[in-house]
Amino acid sequence: MRATAAAARRLVSHSPLSSSAFRSPWARHAHAAAQSELSETWSSTRSPSSRTGPQWIFLGCPGVGKGTYASRLAKFLGVPHIAMGDLVRQELSEPTPSGLKLKQLMNEGKLLPDNVILELLAKRLEAGTVAGETGFILDGFPRTRSQVEALDKVTDIELVLNLRLREDVLVMKCLGRRICSGCGTNYNIANIDVGGENGAPRIFMPPLLPPPSCANKLIIRADDTEEVVRARLNFYAEESKPVENYYRAQEKLMDFDVIGGIPETWPKLLDVVRPFMPEESLSVAAA
Repeated sequence: MRATAAAARRLVSHSPLSSSAFRSPWARHAHAAAQSELSETWSSTRSPSSRTGPQWIFLGCPGVGKGTYASRLAKFLGVPHIAMGDLVRQELSEPTPSGLKLKQLMNEGKLLPDNVILELLAKRLEAGTVAGETGFILDGFPRTRSQVEALDKVTDIELVLNLRLREDVLVMKCLGRRICSGCGTNYNIANIDVGGENGAPRIFMPPLLPPPSCANKLIIRADDTEEVVRARLNFYAEESKPVENYYRAQEKLMDFDVIGGIPETWPKLLDVVRPFMPEESLSVAAA
């Protein structure tokens, strides 16, 4: 059984979707909703939803590990992991004026306009509705206050996980990222071992190296240079505070500090989200 609202509020102090519609109105209103009257436009799209599963959000700086942990949790919950970064990269791969413009913005470390993000998400959510998906974990969305308000008009988020990690470690992680050009699997060649400062714990993250079949096919993302990484972190810091404050005021935000690699961090993350997981997911998580 998922946690009650009261339990959710208690857990938020430890360090947090009923559902509404994501149907065809997303596509009809996504572009208009990104304009100055975004929230008002989307308020008329709210209707009963067929989505009955968990609907969570993962926040956090680029490189903190949102994709890794959101993907794992999505498997337990039986819902899709919807990563805005993946949706954007898919669009980038298209040799269209839109794809070329997105590539330029990404290489400059800039955030994409709301109308672009909302249209990409609308398309993905509509496809999920048609496929009978019961929930989702959003990764990399919302990024701005206007996006938060748009999302709030069409669904009720009950759990927002805010992953945090030291900036120097984030930069090392981002610069170590590699992608197999053959299968698309992500790896990381960085070997991070940073001592604690001012009583902070040591952070140890061994490299996630590829198997021999991928070793000669590794590529670096165009936006994984130190200059672009630091620009992205600065942009994120400026844009994320209103988002975090919004959900914190609603007592839905749970801050979670990444303490190391997957073996150290994963069990602790499971512990803090376990009260919000459906019963059928708990047996899987315990395995």
